[in-house]
Amino acid sequence: MGPHPAVAAVRLAVRRALAAHPLTVPAFVACSGGADSLALAAALAFDSARTGRPAGLVCVDHGLQPGSAEQADRVGSLGYELGLDPVHVLRVAVGSAGGPEAAARTARYAALRPFRDQGLVLLGHTADDQAETVLLGLGRGSGPRSIAGMRPEQDGYLRPLLVLRRSQTEAACRALGLPVWQDPHNGDLRFRRNRLRQEVLPLLEDVLAGGVTEALVRTAGQLQADLDTLDQLAGLALAAAAVPTGGLSVEALSGHPDGILSRVLKAWAERGGAGPLTAGHVLELWRLVRDWRGQGPIDLPGGYGARRASGTLWLIAPAGGTPPSPSEE
Repeated sequence: MGPHPAVAAVRLAVRRALAAHPLTVPAFVACSGGADSLALAAALAFDSARTGRPAGLVCVDHGLQPGSAEQADRVGSLGYELGLDPVHVLRVAVGSAGGPEAAARTARYAALRPFRDQGLVLLGHTADDQAETVLLGLGRGSGPRSIAGMRPEQDGYLRPLLVLRRSQTEAACRALGLPVWQDPHNGDLRFRRNRLRQEVLPLLEDVLAGGVTEALVRTAGQLQADLDTLDQLAGLALAAAAVPTGGLSVEALSGHPDGILSRVLKAWAERGGAGPLTAGHVLELWRLVRDWRGQGPIDLPGGYGARRASGTLWLIAPAGGTPPSPSEE
């Protein structure tokens, strides 16, 4: 007999995610001990034993609840039992900027970054997490990029389980006899994501007769493909509008639709050092092209500014600084 269907599904997802990367590139799983990351860790260990890929585990202890250090140490020991090596248990200090969820995420990714720089970091986000992320982005009203959710692979971070439901990772852990840790914070309804998980999504599933999570995941994937196309077109438009001295030709920009123009202006300013730009900043740049009435310079983040003169957009650096060419990465 083969493995349990849920175990096989997780292993297949991991194998497919790693297939494009040479076997010499090490992979590290970020594991908290919950069902998602634990199933992922077991699948990575299985794949590593089969292929010879170096594979390790990283457990980040945020120190936000009693017993977190002991739990992190248990996860580290389990990593070795699964066959992962090296195993790192990292204690981090969580700040307060952006609220507790955002601050913990910031600390966690800072701890994971050195491992991403060495190879690949596998994260245990599932389709359920993706659906929650899409709803959060929709609620913020911050545009299609936030509604597009998390990408299966980005900047060395891999999310193999975005194609699977949380119920599948739980079933995989049961089939393998893995000791799943239930994070007490997951039941705390003070956190917005927990309310989405426990109240909003079940209600939507009931009202819309099921399939909501899968529909949100499909929407995210479709938006990611559309955004990639728009970004490619914007890159070509930016290169065509760039002038040798670092500005942008207004005439070259004028023929593009707003969806391309806004991307060009945002990329140009942020590559020059001004950023990150909000939708309001991009709108002010847009007005220098589309609604030009002789207005003066506009303010951008980081002490930068932008102005229009002689048919060209110019980025104004802070005192003593020189903005790079918009073609520079």
